[in-house]
Order: sequence, then C-alpha cells, then structure tokens
Amino acid sequence: MSILPIRTYGDPVLGIATQTIDEIDGKIVALAKTMIETMYRAPGVGLAANQVGISKRMFVWDSGDGLGPRTVINPRILETSGEWTYEEGCLSVPGLSWEVVRPNKVHLVGLDLDGNELDLEVDGYHGRIFQHETDHLDGHLLLHCLTEEQALESRKEIRKIRMQTASATTPTFLGS
Repeated sequence: MSILPIRTYGDPVLGIATQTIDEIDGKIVALAKTMIETMYRAPGVGLAANQVGISKRMFVWDSGDGLGPRTVINPRILETSGEWTYEEGCLSVPGLSWEVVRPNKVHLVGLDLDGNELDLEVDGYHGRIFQHETDHLDGHLLLHCLTEEQALESRKEIRKIRMQTASATTPTFLGS
C-alpha cells in the first residue's frame, strides 16, 4: 500500500472547502485505505482527504478505542454543546500544538464506506477528532481555532521552522 504526502500549512488545497462525494466506489474505498495507512505512518489519529491533496469530503480516524480505523463520507456536524480545553496538534502543522477550546459534545452524521448512514453522538476526544477533521474539510486549519495570542506565537514558530528548513536545504556555492 502506498503512503500519500501530507500537505502542510501554506498549501492552497488546505484552505478550500472539499467536494461532496456522490458515489462510493472502489476508488473511494481505495483512497480510504491509503489514507488510513498514511495516518498511521504520520502518526496521527485522524486525516482529512484534502490533507493528502484530494478535494473530497471524507476523513478517516482511529481514536485508539479498540474499534480500529473508520471512515466517514460527507460528514456534517449537526449540533455541539459544552466546552473542553485540550492540547491539539495537526499533521498539516507538524511539530506544533496548542491548548484549544472546543465544544465537548458533537452530533455528526455522514455515511460509512458501505453507504450506510452514520449518526454519531460523541464527546471528549472523539468529538475533538470529528470537529478537527470536519474543519479541514471546510477549508479551516487548527490555526483558525487559536486565540489572538496563540496565533501570534504560531506565526513566529512557523516562520522559525520554515527558516530552519530552508537553510538546511539551501545548497552552498563555493566560488572558484
């Protein structure tokens, strides 16, 4: 099975809302399997299709609850309630995480890979995964959930990481 490259902050595909999936065919099932393998290798607990450059409304997840990896097609969050603060990271903003306030309870609907309707009411960690991945599908990154102070710090950290990466990959030319 192949691994797909994960798109990172600054890639335009991450800022565009994804397209609804009209038909669950072999290509979608194969994509889900590849996304699951990519998610595990990253490692992560969730991965949206646009994070691997595919503008389709689906995500995969495995919260470590013993049920294994799962896929949701065309997810929609119908309702949220409560509040929960938790340190959250993102495969598209590698190496960084922040304390983020999100609703604690989430009601999500969508389809599984067999086309069966999913109607899931979850809280805590599951709810956070669903919100995070649905945000991706709507063209929003974790960075959109940060406070003003966190956003300022995140820009500094991202700039620092980019400068380190650029200097590590810039060839050195010696004069003759």
